Amino acid sequence: MRLPDRVTGLFLVGLGAAAAYGGWQLPPVPGQPVGPNVFPLVIGSGLALCGLAIAFGIGHSFEEEEELIPVEGGQPTPPPTGKFYGLRALLPPALLLFYVAVADKLGFIITAALIVFVTSTALGARWKLSLPLAVLAPIGIHLIFSKLLRVPLPAGLLPMPW
Repeated sequence: MRLPDRVTGLFLVGLGAAAAYGGWQLPPVPGQPVGPNVFPLVIGSGLALCGLAIAFGIGHSFEEEEELIPVEGGQPTPPPTGKFYGLRALLPPALLLFYVAVADKLGFIITAALIVFVTSTALGARWKLSLPLAVLAPIGIHLIFSKLLRVPLPAGLLPMPW
């Protein structure tokens, strides 16, 4: 079943608005400028903005329609399959268990870098994109969590200087 982008985008706008509203209802922590309400507000706002972008079709012109190239017999080329191709669905829970198991020992930066590299490679990125993503994304996420949300992350083998 395929849903139009407008339906999916509007659903994400509603979900983001609900998350932001739920975060807005949380009481602030006395004496602190940042409380538990900030995380749901940030995530909900980002989700709503992404939903709006999807609903309005922003970036749709960059997508290429999938072309099936016929082979000699006139049959289209089948999608990629392999022995373990269907097991890709187990990647998110496996990476979550990996994070729980090793984050305290290795630290957030190294663990997140490994997770970003594995995820981006599994989604089809080449190493020229996966490697810079694995280096830069954990640092940006660490900055957001430590400075904006004030969530302590495990330092491990490679602590951040801030």
